[in-house]
Amino acid sequence: MPVETRSIRDRSAVGRFPSVTLGFGEDTEEEKEEPEPEYNAEKDNACRWWLRKVCPCCCPKSNDDDITDTPRDRLHSHVFAFIFAELLLKVQSIDLMKSKSGQNRTEHHTNLYQSDDFVIRRGQTFQMWITLSRPFNPDTDKLHLELKTGPLPTVAKGTHVIIPLVEDLEDDRWEAAVVKQDDKRIKLSVNSLPTAAIGRYQLIVETNCASGKAVSTHNPANDIYMLFNPWCEDDTVFMDSDDERQEYVLNSVGRIYYGTQNQIGVRTWNYGQFHDGILAACLYVLEKSGTPPSGWGDPVNVVRVISAMINSPDDLGVVEGNWSGDYSLGTSPTFWSGSVEILNEYYKNSGTPVKYGQCWIFAGVVTTVLRCLGIPSRTVTNFSSAHDTDVSLTTDVYLDENLDPIAYLNTDSIWNFHVWNDSWMARPDLPPGNGGWQAVDATPQETSQGTFRCGPASLAAVRNGHVYLKHDSPFVFAEVNSDKIYWQRNVDGTFTQIYSEKKTVGHFISTKAVGSDERNDITHLYKHPEGSEEERIAVETACRYGTKAQTFSSPTAEDVSVEVTMEGEGPKMGGDAELSLILRNSSSEQRKVFLHSQVAVMYYTGVHKATVRKDRTDVDLLPNEEKVLEWTLEYKDYKDQLIDQAALMMTLTGRVKETQQVLATQFSFRLRTPDLILKPIGKPVVGEKMAVEISFTNPLPQVLKAVIFHVEGLGLLTAQKINYGDIGSRATVSLTEHFVPTLPGPRKLLASLDCRQLTQVHGVTNITVEDKIAMASRGLAIDVGSYHHV
Repeated sequence: MPVETRSIRDRSAVGRFPSVTLGFGEDTEEEKEEPEPEYNAEKDNACRWWLRKVCPCCCPKSNDDDITDTPRDRLHSHVFAFIFAELLLKVQSIDLMKSKSGQNRTEHHTNLYQSDDFVIRRGQTFQMWITLSRPFNPDTDKLHLELKTGPLPTVAKGTHVIIPLVEDLEDDRWEAAVVKQDDKRIKLSVNSLPTAAIGRYQLIVETNCASGKAVSTHNPANDIYMLFNPWCEDDTVFMDSDDERQEYVLNSVGRIYYGTQNQIGVRTWNYGQFHDGILAACLYVLEKSGTPPSGWGDPVNVVRVISAMINSPDDLGVVEGNWSGDYSLGTSPTFWSGSVEILNEYYKNSGTPVKYGQCWIFAGVVTTVLRCLGIPSRTVTNFSSAHDTDVSLTTDVYLDENLDPIAYLNTDSIWNFHVWNDSWMARPDLPPGNGGWQAVDATPQETSQGTFRCGPASLAAVRNGHVYLKHDSPFVFAEVNSDKIYWQRNVDGTFTQIYSEKKTVGHFISTKAVGSDERNDITHLYKHPEGSEEERIAVETACRYGTKAQTFSSPTAEDVSVEVTMEGEGPKMGGDAELSLILRNSSSEQRKVFLHSQVAVMYYTGVHKATVRKDRTDVDLLPNEEKVLEWTLEYKDYKDQLIDQAALMMTLTGRVKETQQVLATQFSFRLRTPDLILKPIGKPVVGEKMAVEISFTNPLPQVLKAVIFHVEGLGLLTAQKINYGDIGSRATVSLTEHFVPTLPGPRKLLASLDCRQLTQVHGVTNITVEDKIAMASRGLAIDVGSYHHV
């Protein structure tokens, strides 16, 4: 029923409250109203008369004979409640101005997050409107904001933040100032600390005035998501190059390198850090770590937590590793082409590790999480990457009396490639000069302080051999710059160092270039040039802190050398592998070499699976002669032993008869797999159906069983699995997948193939999607029927 507001102002200004407006409603139906009581100074008390007008039930009109006053306890509480409610300053609504195209998210570089949450970066002001129950009076009214994060918010630990209202904002502190007032609405500019803990904050507003205090009700829709800020000079993750920020924070698609140092392969990876739900999943990973949110303001701590939480052995983290070759209980690691599906599955299943991953999966997910949280990061591949198991800072190879490898002792290994991450931050906890890029490795190889994690290790510290600086610098140093030491077993069971290789570890350390899809070699950031005086000093400095410092020896003279080479891009899957063994005699005398070779199928981690061939030959070398031996491995020798990465390794050892010089080297190579060919069909327009044709040729002389295709693309289509079936020997097949683009701009569509007989098959195509609205504004016609759907 309609109501009207009765105001004392409209009547006689009599009594103690002449200016108070009361909102009692009156019945508007045609009823006979009682005449309004008139004030009689002789008979009426002014307060009683006013109360009788407001609430007749509390103060009825007295008889002429009744001279008793109305007792105070007879007044209904709703009278006073109404009066003070009208005077109290209360929050009616909060507008965080969180539109993706609005000022806040544009200035904070969070407009790419595909959610309606209020996502901002620390150390930067943001704007908000507050609607109050009455106009705000800065002379008599007080107001402050409160933010709370974590299970036990505490002011002293920075997880309960009280933001006062001030006249002028100052940097490096939580403050708010009124910048505009429009009747009952006030616009605040709010400043945050550049060291604030990241995470999800609950927001409430507290007001105070003469009538009392009021606290707004928490509304989850007004929660604030606070991130690191690479654009803020006072944030420890600050990066001053805009091109690098675009690449290492805002780019949602990347390139991951694999293979061997002689056969570098590359695949496209969809990081998808702005995909809807991914920010929530990333914060869930932090929460599940059980670490206190008070430590989430330090990027050193956060990347260390993420390094531990992306693997699963000791904390039920995101991805379960599997290098066995048997993936029947989950998804083959080579099948994934992005992080979105993995993180969404982990979040949806309440923290159940996703099966399965290997090093590039761990690294790809870490890049997604760190970029999502605002820490500049990149995925890095190290070729011929050492895994030092005993902190000797050397890679040790043990041979028996006949120079054959002793498998059970060779726990150190050299992976054909290993993928980890670099993250960018200052390191105030280390001596000056150690900030910048830090190595972070989530692959569970060795424990650090009891947990499977690694880093952040300063690249500057690794480069100079300063392995005493935290965190985990010795392990990273060994990965990129350890010497390879060969030991031979003596008759009494002891071992003697017989040979060392100085340049076998850490080659072509690679990451995607800034602003392009080219490979950027960053080896120089991890180590000085091989063989230089600076590099040898770094190695000797590091090895002094290793467990076998006393075994580090100076180079020995040698006049015979051996090298393994391969022509072109190397052998293809299904074909024969051809290598060249080059022996050089640099002396002026004849030399006779007893040469042993062994070829084994290897996991890309350097772990031996099966020996497929052994050879022994004697080679006579004339003075200053170079002799080339051609060596061939036929498909039939390896076809039944191949695993994920189609990796093989030749171990070549020998002894020079005249000088007893020992020769030793190892050469890793892989069998190249074919690419998937992706051909877009139709005009790419947001909201309009199009298709992609995927073509593939089976390179093997055998049937591929139970083939599965995987297709995804950020802004194009969500991850799809296509159970194709069998593909015949040497057969060419094609399939078509339809989809409707949802986001405009340059996009990448990714596809991969997986089956038991063949893995690491993938492809990518670039698609530039037009925005229908933008096209219309340019006067372009969109003819939905102008292209053919296959």
